[in-house]
Amino acid sequence: MPMTKTLLGVATGAALGGTAVWVRRKVKAVERANSPAGRFVTVDGVRLHYIDVGQGPTLVLLHGLGSMVEDFMLSGLVREASEHYRVIAFDRPGYGHSERPRRWRYGAFAQADLISKALRTLDVHRPIVLGHSWGTLVAAALALEHPGTVRGLVLVSGLYFPSLRLDTPLLIPPAIPLVGDVLRHTLSPLAGRALWPAWLKMIFAPAPVPASFEPFPEWMALRPSQLYAVAEDAWLTAPATFRLSRRYRDLKLPVVLVGGERDRYVNPRAHTRRLGKMLPARRVMMSPDSGHMVHHSDLPLVLDAIDTAAAPAA
Repeated sequence: MPMTKTLLGVATGAALGGTAVWVRRKVKAVERANSPAGRFVTVDGVRLHYIDVGQGPTLVLLHGLGSMVEDFMLSGLVREASEHYRVIAFDRPGYGHSERPRRWRYGAFAQADLISKALRTLDVHRPIVLGHSWGTLVAAALALEHPGTVRGLVLVSGLYFPSLRLDTPLLIPPAIPLVGDVLRHTLSPLAGRALWPAWLKMIFAPAPVPASFEPFPEWMALRPSQLYAVAEDAWLTAPATFRLSRRYRDLKLPVVLVGGERDRYVNPRAHTRRLGKMLPARRVMMSPDSGHMVHHSDLPLVLDAIDTAAAPAA
């Protein structure tokens, strides 16, 4: 029996080691194939990747969990909005080509501080800020913690209140000390790739995954570094929503809420519509046939929301 356990341990270690080598090679290959599309700005020792296109009033885009700036580019949002706005889209810390040092936790408020400093470094004043999904938490924290910094908010498909999330147990293991380090470099990327089609189907439903989204580099999203960012964001969602839910009424700037009535990932009634009843200066714009990815399925509605938030009358 001891010999059997020893052999099993050796075999498991060898399998994990082989998987780690394969993942490392895959990561190097995908990073070579997907060079940064934009520029970099360094704040507080953190190197953030961003794209900056167009002219006009500034529109800042903050993506959701597991995503990166390519999502906004493939949806057409960057292209269409840049005809009237200067569009700056960030890879949030740990996503895409942005760094996420592990010396402290990067919750929504810490990320908002980084984005605020990055905007000052880029000499950006009072932009419209659009957050999608988890990015709405960063956008709201930015407006609350740095009053006067943001001209208006467009919050798309956000999760705004503490709630039980069935996906949390699947997302947070890569952030567990020691165990998470092993998982991120071995099993988690493989499991993520296996679940990728089902996850896309859920967030885009009821619409099919659009052909325009096919170039999205899924293996960039499944790198160990980004899996850590996803896991930490998922772990810090509850404290972020709890802290923000007590302060939403302090948002005095124009807020436009956008949601898909058929969102299966975040319940629009429990979040978007509930928040809409709390805010003193808001407009709620719902897409009747869209799910979570409204900027793909109903881009005109999202563009209208941006214009609404940017209008002087707002």
